Amino acid sequence: MIAAGLDRDARRDLFWLLLLSLALIAPGIGLRDPWPADEPRFVLIAQQMLSEGNWWFPQRGVELYADKPPLFFWLLALAERLTGGWRGAFLLPSLVSALVTVGLTWDLARRLWGAETARWAAGALLVCAQFVFHARRAQIDPTLLLLTTLSLYGLLRHLLLGPDWRWFITGCFAAGLGVITKGVGFLPLLVLLPWGWMRQRAWHGLASISGPHTAGRWALGAAAFLLAIGLWLVPMLVQVHGHGGSERLAYAEEILFRQTAERFADAWVHRQPPWYFLEVVAFAWLPLSLAIPGLLAPLRRAWQAGDARIWLPLAWAGLVVLFFTLSTGKRDVYILPALPAFALAAAPFLAALAEARWLRRVAIGVYLLAAAGLIVGGLWAWFGTPDFAARIVVARGLAPADVRPWLLVIAIGLVLLAWLWWTRTRPLPRLLLGAQLVLFTGYGLGAYPLLDGASSSRDLMQAARIAAGPDAVIGLVGWREQNLLQAVGPVTEFGFSATPAEQWRRALIWLRSTPEQRVLLSQADHLPDCVIRSDGIDLGRANRRAWWLIDADAVRDCRP
Repeated sequence: MIAAGLDRDARRDLFWLLLLSLALIAPGIGLRDPWPADEPRFVLIAQQMLSEGNWWFPQRGVELYADKPPLFFWLLALAERLTGGWRGAFLLPSLVSALVTVGLTWDLARRLWGAETARWAAGALLVCAQFVFHARRAQIDPTLLLLTTLSLYGLLRHLLLGPDWRWFITGCFAAGLGVITKGVGFLPLLVLLPWGWMRQRAWHGLASISGPHTAGRWALGAAAFLLAIGLWLVPMLVQVHGHGGSERLAYAEEILFRQTAERFADAWVHRQPPWYFLEVVAFAWLPLSLAIPGLLAPLRRAWQAGDARIWLPLAWAGLVVLFFTLSTGKRDVYILPALPAFALAAAPFLAALAEARWLRRVAIGVYLLAAAGLIVGGLWAWFGTPDFAARIVVARGLAPADVRPWLLVIAIGLVLLAWLWWTRTRPLPRLLLGAQLVLFTGYGLGAYPLLDGASSSRDLMQAARIAAGPDAVIGLVGWREQNLLQAVGPVTEFGFSATPAEQWRRALIWLRSTPEQRVLLSQADHLPDCVIRSDGIDLGRANRRAWWLIDADAVRDCRP
C-alpha cells in the first residue's frame, strides 16, 4: 500500500535511503552471538519454542517467562527457520524493523511536505545514535518501534491526509500487535487526544472527517485493536483455564497484571528521577538533539499558525515522554517510539538549520571530541596503564596483553578525524551520516569479533566443557541466559528465579546423587563458604562475572 503511487524519482530515493540504512545497521551481522543483557534471554526463549513447541507460554529453562508477550519470540524463531542458524538470524527482526520504520517515516513526510522534506525526515532518524544503536541489537524495542510507527503512520494518514478509514483500522490493528509485543504498544492511540483538541480549535492541516456511519467506523478501529491483542490473549487464556494448571495461571496473572499496571505504577527496577528523559534526549539523540535550540523558533511559529502537520506528531511524541516520565521505572529505550515522530515534525525546518554556521561548528566539535577521545584513550591504554583500561579488560574478558582493541579504537578515531577534515566544507548531512557510518561500521566489523567470545559466554562454556569432560553433566548455579544458550554437551539448571541459596541446595542434592558424572558451574560470588576452592577450577571471567567449576570433592563439607 505504501509503494502505490510512487513515481520513478520516489522509488530511487527510497532505494538509496534503504541502502544507506543497511550500510549503517547491517555491518557485523553474522560476526557475533547474542550478547547480554536481553539478547541471550530472548534467543533462548525462541530456541526453546522451536525445540519444545510451546508457542503460547515462553520458557526460560524450566520456568515460564512472563515478563513479555511472545510476538517478538515468534519473529526470532521465524528468522532462525528462514536462515537455518542463529548467528545470521537473531538480528534480522531488528534490521527489518528499522528499515520499515525509516521507510514509513520517509513516506509520511513525502506525503505531507514533498520529496526533499522526506529525505530530511529519514536522514534525521538515521543520524540519531539511539536509533542506530538499538537497530543493531536483538531487543524487543526495534520491533515495538516498527509497530508504533506503523500505527502512528496509519492514524496520521487518516487524521492529516484522510479521511482514510482503511489506514485508520490498520493503525489500530498495529497498535494491538504492539501490545502483544510489549504492553505499551497502545501508545499511538494517544494521538487522538491532541487531535481532538486541535479539531475543536480548527487547526489547519487536519482532514475533514465526517459523514454517515462515522461512529461505526471509529468503532471498527477499536475492534481491530482488540482483535490483534486477542490473537495471542484468547488462545493463551483458553489454555490457562482449560488445562493450564497452577503454573500457567500464575503466568497469566503475572503478565496481565504485575508486568503491566503494577510495574508502571511502582516499578522495582530501573528507577530514575523525573528529569531522566531530558538527559536521554540530549545525549542519546545526538547529533539530532543539537538542532533543538534552532527548532524552537520555527516550532513556535507553527504553533501560532495552528499547523497540525507539525504539532500533531510532536504533541504525540511529548505524550510518550510524559507517559514514561510518570513511571518510577525508566530506561533510555522507552522513549525510542517518540523519535520518528520528532524527526517528522522537525523535518520541514532542517534544511534551513543545516545552513547555520553555529550548528555545523557544534556538530563538528562534538565529533572532534569523540575522535580525540578515541585516539588519546586508545594510545593511553596501549602505552600506559590507566584505570579505565584495566576495568575494560576485566569487564570484557580481554587478555591484558592484547593490543588489538586499542588499535581498533585508535583506527576508528583516526578515520573519523580524516572524515571530519574531508567533509568540513561539505553539506552537513553528508558529514553526519558519514561520521555515524565510521563509528558503527568500525564497531560492528572490528569490535564484534574481538569481544564475542567473552561477551556471549561462548569461550566460558567451551572451557567448562573441556574441564568437565565430554560426558559429564554440568549443573548451572547462579546462571545467566547466555550460559544455557551457549552450553556445550549435557547441562541442567535449578531454576532461574530461585535464590542462589535455593539453587545451591537443589544442586548439592543433584550432584551427590551421581558425583562421578556431574559437576557444577557457578558464579564466584554465589559460592558458599563451605566450598573448598582449591579443589575447584577457576574458569576466569565472562560478562563481568568470575566462574568456577566445582565437583563433589569441593563440596564435601557442604550441607544441603
